Formats: sequence, C-alpha cells, structure tokens
Amino acid sequence: MKLNKLRCLCTVAALGSAMISLPALAHDSVLHSMNALQDGFFHPFTGLDHLLAMLAIGIWAAQQKHARALLIPASFPLMMVFGGALALAGIVLPGVEHGIAASVLILGLLISFAVKLPVSVGVAVVSVFAMAHGYAHGQEMPANESAVLYGAGFVLATALIHAAGWFASNAAQKMLTSTLPRYAGVMITLAGAFFLSAVA
Repeated sequence: MKLNKLRCLCTVAALGSAMISLPALAHDSVLHSMNALQDGFFHPFTGLDHLLAMLAIGIWAAQQKHARALLIPASFPLMMVFGGALALAGIVLPGVEHGIAASVLILGLLISFAVKLPVSVGVAVVSVFAMAHGYAHGQEMPANESAVLYGAGFVLATALIHAAGWFASNAAQKMLTSTLPRYAGVMITLAGAFFLSAVA
C-alpha cells in the first residue's frame, strides 16, 4: 500500500515538474526563434556595401518609370535566398566579395547615367548580384540559428531597403529634381570603387 502511494507521489511530482518546465522551454524556444529573425533582419544594415546595393536597386528601379520595373527589386530577395542556400550547402562560390563590391559600383553607374534596360535584363543583372549578397549572408549566419527564420529576417529587411530607395527616388524626382537620384548614384559609384579597391 505504502509502495503504491509512493509511486503515485512520484508520478504527481514528475508531472508537476514537467508542467512547470514546459513554459520555460517554450519561452526559450520563442526567444531563440526571435533571435534568428532579429539577426537576419539587422544583418543587411551592418555592412555599408550590402545597404548601398539594396538601396541602389530601389533607386534604379524607380528610374525605369514603369510598373513592371518592380520585378527588379522583387527578384533580388528571391535570388539572395538561393545564394544563401548555396552557402549553407557548402557549395563554393568564388569571388563573392568582389561581386558585392562590383554590384555597388555598377548599380551606382546605372543610377548616375539613368540607364534604362528591358526588365528581363534588369532582373538578370540584379539576380547575379543578389547571389553574391545572399551567399555572404549565408556564410555569416550563426550556426545554431534557424536558417528559415534568419532568411526571413534578411529578406524582410532587404524588401524594406528596396522600398526606401524606390520611394525616395520617386519623391525626389516629383518634388525636387529628376537629377537628384543621379547625384546619389555618383556617391554610390564612388563608394563601390572604394569597396572594390579594398578587396582587390
């Protein structure tokens, strides 16, 4: 009889401990997920080369002056995810740092000269750049974090930076002067030349 009571007490104690620990475990899991999302979101803001390239894509897309040009910034995050997946898979992609620096330089030139290209060509150009940027993000992802949440974070941040470039460029062209984005392009070009010289 005493043995049965002891077993019941042990069972109740074990269940009580499990119920107490479940919220703590769930809390830790939520915090870990939030950290991955947060790290991914803030990562594009930690490198000026990433930030300028993403901003430049929004500015340049706005210079195209037609709705289909939105496909240009829309394609960038998608190809970034692909580049990040290559890094996580351990596939070697040569010249990533050079590609990132070159993307800033070339995008700056496209803005400076207000170059208009067919949307398909524009998408192809930024897709190549996106793979390099995404690969770098994938390489720098903390090993113990969720790749999905980290990726969701940097995709969201990238989309917001593109949108900032798009709206700023449109606002400048409508309210100030159409040449203002081109001046921004010159500054981005100079930054790209500096980045390229630093990795050469």
